[in-house]
Amino acid sequence: MVVTDKARRLQGRVIEVEKTGEKKKDEEGNEWEKCVFTLELVGFSKRTPDEVLPESFRGRRVKLIRWCCFDWHYKLGVRKTLDVDETEAVLGGRPTETVYW
Repeated sequence: MVVTDKARRLQGRVIEVEKTGEKKKDEEGNEWEKCVFTLELVGFSKRTPDEVLPESFRGRRVKLIRWCCFDWHYKLGVRKTLDVDETEAVLGGRPTETVYW
């Protein structure tokens, strides 16, 4: 995906990681587990410096589904970036398969 000026991406700080128990292996033999991240929205990514998060969204908690394998995937306090479709869904109040509240 090419990031353009119109490709807004929200970011949130990870405050909780819940392992679902659903697992799969990749072609290299790594075992991946489906996880639900609870994020507290903090703003937009650095790629969209002119975007300002509305105050009503600041601190809002959303759930983000990702596949995790390595120990650094589970870190708390780090920033996670939503993709463009997820960002638009959150801003539009429409839950999706990968982001909800």
